[in-house]
Amino acid sequence: MFHLFLNTAGSMLAAIDPSTLALIGAAVVLIVVMAVLLVFFTYFNLWIQSVLTGAGITLLNLLGMTFRKVNPRVIVKAKIMAVQAGLGDDLDLTCMALDRHYLAGGNVPLVIRSLVAARKAKTIKLTFREATSIDLAGRNVLEAVQTSVYPKVIDCPAKGSGRESLDAVAKNGIQLKVRARVTVRANLQQIIGGATEETIVARVGEGIVSAIGSADDHRQVLASPDLISKAVLARRLDSQTAFEIVSIDIADIDVGDNIGARLQADQAEADMRVARARAEGRRAMAIAAEQEMIAAIEEARAKAVDAEAEVPRAMADAFRSGKLGILDYYRMLNVKADTEMRRAIAGTGVPASPKGGGQ
Repeated sequence: MFHLFLNTAGSMLAAIDPSTLALIGAAVVLIVVMAVLLVFFTYFNLWIQSVLTGAGITLLNLLGMTFRKVNPRVIVKAKIMAVQAGLGDDLDLTCMALDRHYLAGGNVPLVIRSLVAARKAKTIKLTFREATSIDLAGRNVLEAVQTSVYPKVIDCPAKGSGRESLDAVAKNGIQLKVRARVTVRANLQQIIGGATEETIVARVGEGIVSAIGSADDHRQVLASPDLISKAVLARRLDSQTAFEIVSIDIADIDVGDNIGARLQADQAEADMRVARARAEGRRAMAIAAEQEMIAAIEEARAKAVDAEAEVPRAMADAFRSGKLGILDYYRMLNVKADTEMRRAIAGTGVPASPKGGGQ
């Protein structure tokens, strides 16, 4: 097949006029030269910048960026910035690494600027891989480096939280209103997966409330506000966070209400209500018992009336049977009248005269 193709191509070339063949060759050479010149003039400015600054980016690299849909201008400027800032010793910072980070959706200029800021600070160790990881994690790596160089001040409570102060109560029941400022520095090694400012504010607020609550007297806190700062710092509240707490300063502290007295008054009022409810219960029970006694008395009276009603019947039976005579009956009436007279005299306060039983 290959020999057949060669024979066919040779026969076709032999059939073509030599002058026509020369024109085709010249056209092909011209096209190639024009393509080279187009590439050269398109990337000449970027290439000459790379050459003069020692960035080490060739025309083939620039052409490959175009095919990979990478903006060559961004990569060249970033590499020049890195080389001029003295980051050339980082072996991971290559042209292909910048291309990969760009294609991954990263912010290449921001990463390079953060590396430059970290190198100039001389106290921050940040590699290209760490910077790209932070950038791809969604964090602002430049802001993190700047926060590490220039510590950031966080208000506690936060200004947008709607609260003016942190309220805590000492053991003596006095409320204290505290406003604090927390100075933090970014911890680049824990910035990926570390807690944010909200966690710092919450932990510091909890520590301040706990420190005030453990004080025996609110005057101790007013005399030495640094006791709060020392107690909070000793708890290592910046653990597993993206920040390192530098200092905690008490900006303002005011005396609030006497919460202890208010609670005691509320407790006393609650106890009074309970006692009143119990008294009402006992009163109701007493009234119920009184009504029961009245009912019992009425029942006894009814029984007495029934018993008195039986007396005439018994007397009638006694008369019929002969056990009771007429003289006995009148003697009983005399005794009864004498008893009623004595009761009447006793009711009016007149001393009763001695009286014997009449016939």
